[in-house]
Amino acid sequence: MPDRTIRVLLLGGTEEAAALARALDADPRLHLITSLAGRTKVPATLPGELRSGGFGGADGLAVYLRQEGIDAVLDATHPFAATMSRHAAEACGEAQVPCLHVVRAPWTPVEGDDWIPVPTAGDAAAQLHPGQTVLLTVGRQELAPFAARPDVAYVVRLIDPPSEPLPFRPHALILARGPFALEAERSLLARYRIDVLVCKNSGGSATYAKVAAAREKGIPVVMIERPSPPGGTTVATVDAALDWLAGVIGAERAGGLSRRP
Repeated sequence: MPDRTIRVLLLGGTEEAAALARALDADPRLHLITSLAGRTKVPATLPGELRSGGFGGADGLAVYLRQEGIDAVLDATHPFAATMSRHAAEACGEAQVPCLHVVRAPWTPVEGDDWIPVPTAGDAAAQLHPGQTVLLTVGRQELAPFAARPDVAYVVRLIDPPSEPLPFRPHALILARGPFALEAERSLLARYRIDVLVCKNSGGSATYAKVAAAREKGIPVVMIERPSPPGGTTVATVDAALDWLAGVIGAERAGGLSRRP
């Protein structure tokens, strides 16, 4: 009897997830399902089977894993998607499915950086000074705390148009998807006369140019630090994730994985 196809659920939405999807789609041993949260209106094109939307918490995800016969989960969600990563860990524990968290390394300050590290968006808003022009790149779900600072002018960059008016003004709205080039970020800071950058410590290369451009211009960066990492096995790179999955496939072929009821 031929070996059974290994069913892998990839929780996506990042550049690492896209790279994993492309690498795994060509593997004939696997059936890959990539799940996206559905927050981006026009997500990047990915190979293989796609699903969009939530699972209904950890319990709903555990049910999905059993119903779909998932053999392994790769959690390659955004470093700030703490709730989804926690649900993945809990659901995989409940359903006895191996789970790996793929969490890219955070940015670290280098000589010339002027970072103000803060734990939350609310703390970031509290660091701003009246009359400043702020480049705000925190995503639409983190905008509300900044409405408490009407004494600040915002330049807001989002991927998709907001579904309702932004909760503050004055503001300029920029719609753009990374990766962003350093020269373009230099021009943006100059064009809007930005005094301070507010962003999340997302890590990776796609959006780092804004941090480098702020360093060059001596602009302070209010850096929202990451939430606590999820429990369980974690790697930082796509290659390490592929190595882990190869081990899971080998264990499955040898009958070493416990089977779900």
